[in-house]
Amino acid sequence: MKKIVYLETAYLTLGQLLKEQALVQSGGQAKWFLREQTVFVNGIPEDRRGRKLVAGDAVEIPDTGSFFLRAATADKADD
Repeated sequence: MKKIVYLETAYLTLGQLLKEQALVQSGGQAKWFLREQTVFVNGIPEDRRGRKLVAGDAVEIPDTGSFFLRAATADKADD
């Protein structure tokens, strides 16, 4: 699954992304998830739930999906 995630703020942490995408329910679960799953940010393995993601970043979770972060536009914010 490929999905575009629109940022309403300057950044989103990796843990927040996991919660927003309903892959985990809490920060503690995010920490465990990142220990057990291989997660790539821009092609580099990442295990820090506090990793700041900005527009242009790509997060790939094998067997789960790919998430592309984009800045929210004025048109998108009105939706």
